[in-house]
Amino acid sequence: MRETFSVHEPEPSRETPLLVEVPHAGLDVPAELSGSLLATARSIARDADLYVDGLYQDAPTEGATLIVSHVSRYVVDLNRGEVDIDSESVVGGRPHPKAPRGLIWRLSTDAEPCLRAPLTGAELSARLDHVYRPYHARIVEILARKREKFGFAILLAAHSMPSAGRTAHGDAGNVRADVVPGTQGRTTAAAVVIDAVDAHARLAKLSVKHDDPYRGGFATRHYGTPRESTHAVQVELARRLYMDETTLKRRPAEFDATRAWCRSLTRKLGALALG
Repeated sequence: MRETFSVHEPEPSRETPLLVEVPHAGLDVPAELSGSLLATARSIARDADLYVDGLYQDAPTEGATLIVSHVSRYVVDLNRGEVDIDSESVVGGRPHPKAPRGLIWRLSTDAEPCLRAPLTGAELSARLDHVYRPYHARIVEILARKREKFGFAILLAAHSMPSAGRTAHGDAGNVRADVVPGTQGRTTAAAVVIDAVDAHARLAKLSVKHDDPYRGGFATRHYGTPRESTHAVQVELARRLYMDETTLKRRPAEFDATRAWCRSLTRKLGALALG
């Protein structure tokens, strides 16, 4: 099996307290983990955060560490908790409010089936052991190193979103803001971090709506513990900013502009001074 994620470090002399994590840009479906997966290539691509790894590829140049998953979220969703399953996605699972698109997706955002049948316990364990747990173990390691070196760490959970809610979304049909910072009601990061993201978007004349429709997923909630000197913010970018959502192709000029915005955001967050 090829590596399921990659880590890109800055030059040591340029390192900042920032870690950028990209959990959903991957498209890989390892044959040995495919199990009961039922999904077309287009469905996998539509539900991926396409090109977000490219938007943030300059983060290490600005001193941030970048971690990128290569595996499709249909294999296992890295931004969900291990208990976010139910009996229709995993044999023996318990009902969970996010289950259709929990740890193991059984419905796409277009309300199409992702699974032929619920995973067995062994199939789930394989996905956790080979993909999920190594990814999060590395995040824990990187954040600990940065806290040790700088006294605090910042996690930027980098995502993208459909520009309008889809069939299976709670806001189906609603046009979304350009940038949605998710911080669980401003609880997962210090105000200076949240306000820096907000100001950076508004400076570029981008519309901003906090926590709507995304309040920050597992990574933001789990790692965002300001009292323990780790600050986390999820940043959702509307895909209209950089791609054609019908053809799923990049719009070159718009992509370059958004990439520059992401680069300067990582520079700004990396330069913050937190107590």
